[in-house]
Amino acid sequence: MPTPLRRPSSVASTALLAALVASAPVHAADPAFVAITAAQGQALGVVTQRVASGATAVAAGLPATVSIPNGQVRVIAAPLAGVVESLETAPGLNVRKGQVLARLASPQALELQRDRIQADSQAALASQTLKRDEQLYREGLIAEARLQASRANAAQSAAQAAERRQELALAQHSGGQTLTLVAPIAGSVLEQQASVGQRVEQSAPLYRIARLDPLWVEIQAPLAIAAQARVGTPLVVAGGSARGELIAIGRAVDAASQSVLLRGLVTRGADSLRPGQATAVDLELGQGAAPTAVQVPTSAVLRHDNKPWVFVAARDGQATGYRAIPVTLKGRLGDATLVGGLPPDATVVTAGVAALKASWLGIGKE
Repeated sequence: MPTPLRRPSSVASTALLAALVASAPVHAADPAFVAITAAQGQALGVVTQRVASGATAVAAGLPATVSIPNGQVRVIAAPLAGVVESLETAPGLNVRKGQVLARLASPQALELQRDRIQADSQAALASQTLKRDEQLYREGLIAEARLQASRANAAQSAAQAAERRQELALAQHSGGQTLTLVAPIAGSVLEQQASVGQRVEQSAPLYRIARLDPLWVEIQAPLAIAAQARVGTPLVVAGGSARGELIAIGRAVDAASQSVLLRGLVTRGADSLRPGQATAVDLELGQGAAPTAVQVPTSAVLRHDNKPWVFVAARDGQATGYRAIPVTLKGRLGDATLVGGLPPDATVVTAGVAALKASWLGIGKE
């Protein structure tokens, strides 16, 4: 990239531009070509920049947010109403599967235990009655209808006893009126939503824990980039320490930003990221794909005849200079503009565009 020389004074610059317009072959075989030597370009403050080759260039620096896959998040809630006796962990700490997280004192646990004992007793009694009636039926002493009633009563009592045992298991009952809550998965504690001594209602959340590897990145991509993206496209998170691939491409377009949501899965280096973190992502769309747009600085785009144009470094025979090329606007990407119609390896003018436009259009020529 050439470094512009110190700009001349406004009077000298105007004189130089007028001389350039008078001498430039603007009516050559290619009317869009402006012949300018390197020295003249430096004097006019012309600065160029080469757009990166390949489709990867148009997918650099896409804004993204780090999030946790839904299947890796668990909420630890109070199975019954009660008072928090102890909290055994805190946000930021890692926990193992089965590790004790909290203990609750709940009078309802005693009620559940009483109901289970009663249900077990009734199930045992119904089972004994069924055995007796089966013996009596074999001896011909009772009707079959009575035997069927005993069988139905025994089945119902067994189901009620199983239900009461399941209720105690779901409440994580550990004896007496104490409920011991354990981690269902290994992960990190993200939130603590209760304190020791606090009375909580049934289903009130106490902790939120999650497994933080792998992670998602939710990427906002312009339409021109989303059209080239595919499931499995490699991605690199800013800094290069985290990598992964796209797993989903949204079908809806955000009305305000005209962007499409791309979801990526970070499978390497997820430990360097944090849920909720704002970052940037590069998509490696593949060098074999023909890009439909390239990324150029917004300052490189000029307007003429209600159309966008870009000056590109070119040659016309033996003459060196810049050629005005019409482009189509594909969207914005941060401070850059996505345009179509340019070669992927073009060298575009980013400064001194107004002077080139004046020479191209013959402004100031007598």
